[in-house]
Order: sequence, then C-alpha cells, then structure tokens
Amino acid sequence: MGADTGASGALSGVGAGSAAVATSTAGDLSVAHPDTAGVTLVGLAPSTGLAPSTGLAPSTGPASGVGPASGTEPTELTGPADGTGDVGRDGLAGSVELTESSGRAEPVGLSRVTEVAQQMEVAQPVGTDRAVGTDRAVGADRAVGVGGTAMVGPSRRLFVSRVVAGAALAAATATVGAGAYGVLNGPKVKRVTVPLAKLPRAAHGFRIAVVSDIHLGPILGRSFAERVVRTINSTQPDLIAIVGDLVDGDVEDLGPAAEPLARLRARHGTYFVKGNHEYFSGAEQWVDEVRDLGLHPMENVRTELPGFDLAGVNDPAGEGEGDGPDFERALGGRDTARASVLLAHQPIVIHDAVRHGVDLQLSGHTHGGQLWPVSYLAGLQNPTLAGLERYGDTQLYVTRGAGAWGPPVRVGAESDITVVELASKQA
Repeated sequence: MGADTGASGALSGVGAGSAAVATSTAGDLSVAHPDTAGVTLVGLAPSTGLAPSTGLAPSTGPASGVGPASGTEPTELTGPADGTGDVGRDGLAGSVELTESSGRAEPVGLSRVTEVAQQMEVAQPVGTDRAVGTDRAVGADRAVGVGGTAMVGPSRRLFVSRVVAGAALAAATATVGAGAYGVLNGPKVKRVTVPLAKLPRAAHGFRIAVVSDIHLGPILGRSFAERVVRTINSTQPDLIAIVGDLVDGDVEDLGPAAEPLARLRARHGTYFVKGNHEYFSGAEQWVDEVRDLGLHPMENVRTELPGFDLAGVNDPAGEGEGDGPDFERALGGRDTARASVLLAHQPIVIHDAVRHGVDLQLSGHTHGGQLWPVSYLAGLQNPTLAGLERYGDTQLYVTRGAGAWGPPVRVGAESDITVVELASKQA
C-alpha cells in the first residue's frame, strides 16, 4: 500500500497483533487496535479486495500514506486516529474484514468492491516532476489535464524564436535567389554623363561603353559572354572599353567561352586592359587571345582618338612579374592641352592618374562590393566603390562590373554595363 500503519500490529495479514476489524453498515472498515493512539490511513486499496500494508505507524500520533496498492485500481482509505476508527472508501457497497486469528483479509462483498473501483477515477496530485501513470512524465513546463492526461505544447518563447528564424531563412533565401538571378540574367545598362573641360565640341556626346569583371569561368560561360555582347552592341557605342578581369581560367579551358567577344561592334573599336585575374590565369596568353578576337590590348600605351587621348596601364598585380603599371610610358610626352581618358582596372591608381594630368579614369575591380555587407570592406580598400567622383582635376568612374567572382550572386550591388557619355563645356 505504500503507507504506514500501526506499530504493534500490521494490517492486511502482516503480523498477528491484537487488531480487530469490524464492518460498518455503510460499508466502511472499522479497525480497533489496543496499542494505537490513532491511525489515519490514506492510501490505495486493491481491486482484488485485499488491503495490504507495508509500513508501520507509530503508537502515538497520526500517520498517513499515499501511494499505489498492489491492485490495479486506486482507492482511498481514511480513518480517524482514535484507535477504533473506520478504514474504508466512500461509496463502496462491500467491505473487507480483517481478523486477528486468521492473520489475513477476508473479502466481504468482493464483487461490488471490484465493480465500483473499476468505475471510479481518482485524481492524484501531480508535482512538477512526478510521473503520472507508467509512461507519462509531467515536468514543470507541462500542463495536466482532466483524468491525469498530460497536455504538452511549445513555450511561447520557443514558438516566437522558431517563427523569427523561419522568417529570416525565407528572407535570406529570397535575397540570394534574386541576387543569383540578377547575375545570370546579365547586367543592366547604366548611363552617366561626364563633362570634360578640354574636350572639343566635335567630340561632344562621344559614348564609351565600359564593361569590367565579366569573370568568364565554369559558371559564367559562353552563353553569358553572348548576353554581354548583345547588351553592349545594343547601346551603339563609339568605343568599347573592357577594363580587366575578363576571365578566371586559362585560354585552353575558356577560349571557346570568350569567342563571342569577336562580335563586339563600335565605331572606334574595342580596347582591353588586364586586371589582377588575368595574371592569375596567364596574362600574356590572354593578351594574344583577345588580339586574335579583334580587341586592342592596352599595355602601358596611349593612342590618339578624335577629340582626346586614350591610354591604358597594366594592373598592379603584374608588378611581381615585372609587368606592372607604367604611367610615364603611357602618359609621358603627350599634348596636355588635349583631354585624356585612362583605362585602369583598379581604382587605387587614381593618385598616379592625378599626378599625370588625366582628366577621366575608367575602372572596375570593386564589383560595387558584390555582397552586402562585404561592400563595407571593399569600400575601405578602394578610394571609390562605385560611381563617379572627383580627385582634384581628375574624375574617376568605377563600374560595378558585369559578372561576379565566387558565388554568382550579388546583393546590394547590381551588375552593370555603363555608357559614359563625354560632354564638352564648349557645346
């Protein structure tokens, strides 16, 4: 039974003390024991009609017990602590008589006891960590329903955190998806007007299509190059400037991907300067390749065009190979009364351009940061991240580029091909 009973004798046939049990007319159990000053039994009697006891109560003072009996249906035994109290269960039509001589319990009205016990539901008090039944543990964060059924649900904090995490994941997925679509679908055309003080009226409105960082490779291949070529040709430029990082691989692997560049069309031709990635991929072989495709490589050289001088310098990445930028060779000895436009892959050479009297430098390299918040780091490494800025008498324009490096994704830095229209102040 799991509850303590009298000390000088044991109930339910355990020991042979002087206890006597009588049955009341109401179906209760009457217990009389000469040595007990009072016993209060609160326990669970078995549905078999036997009321076993496993504990002993002291001879003085009340004792109580709460716990399952050896049967399968719980009940409650109560009685006053006067030594001759009633031990029984309210509502039972039968009773159990305990006799001293026999030392065991004799069932009286057993069938009725069993019937009523099976119909009853006894609610047990449940603590914060007690077990209800044999297989349902109730903890501090679980609710107990009617009949001892445990009702379990997520806490509000866990629910909110899961909702927030799900929303963040959905937003990130949508952002990355849109960024990848923007790259693979090809760059947009951006237009900007740059006034040059020395540009003659005859050259007013001269259009230069500036493209950088195409990054042909395993992902951005021939079809991407074709898309870039179609976009550039649609702008009908006077001149096309490819300002570095055309490829990410050698000619043997990417030669076929670069072939569409042969279809670029501009009245004054297409010019190319090397970027840092060309030096990673075999710069000289790519110089030969683009020349075969009809492009004009600009390796620390200058050419005169109607209305202005066009110069191009190698990338600083070539300095380790003895092939870095040479501004004196590209810009020295020219007529400084003429406007000058410099093609240079990295914006960081702007200060050399200023010292050599360049009016406009066209660059790429930064990708505009490509991925937010990487753009903040790129901004620390470059004087201009994207767009048009002035340094003394020299203006610097940086395009965000047409492709992408690494993952083909852009976030907060849309790819572009920029049409720079030169404007004469004399017009």
